[in-house]
Amino acid sequence: MLARGMAVVGGVVLTAVVLLTCASVAGRLLNTILHSDLVQALVPGLAGWLLEAGVGPILGDVELVEAGVGFAIFAFLPLCQITGGHASVDIFAAKFPRRFNRFMQIVVEVVFALVLILIAWRLFVGMQEKLRYNETTFMLMMPVWWSYAASFTAAAVAALIGVYVAVARVFETVSGRVILPFREGPET
Repeated sequence: MLARGMAVVGGVVLTAVVLLTCASVAGRLLNTILHSDLVQALVPGLAGWLLEAGVGPILGDVELVEAGVGFAIFAFLPLCQITGGHASVDIFAAKFPRRFNRFMQIVVEVVFALVLILIAWRLFVGMQEKLRYNETTFMLMMPVWWSYAASFTAAAVAALIGVYVAVARVFETVSGRVILPFREGPET
């Protein structure tokens, strides 16, 4: 449920980022059209009024997209991890015995959990540095640590889920019980 909730929040943020990008691109295009000689000659009053109203690209759109996409990536990781949805290359997996494939799955899950912990830790350290130096974005003057905090939160959840999946895989091997679904080979 936690993994699905993070994915939903990540989806909402990613949708907002897409809409923001579309609005900014449309504003930039409209601004260019309003500055054209043809529009200035045909409807100079309307063009001037729209330009003075601020029609154009959204200020700080790149900064918001960077922050939003970074968060969204980490927000999708927990669901991807718990459902085994990561991309894999199964060219040789079908040739190995099932027991070996299960062992390799455990190794991958443990390594992935350790990598997620490392990423979350480094995001936390980065967030502390950005907070300490009061670093802000160039256009919006938004504190950079906000982006780090959002990404750290999502990465921490991903690390937690990663550890859960790794422990579940080890427990499955020791006990013989199935806790999480196991993907074997390519899906057809």
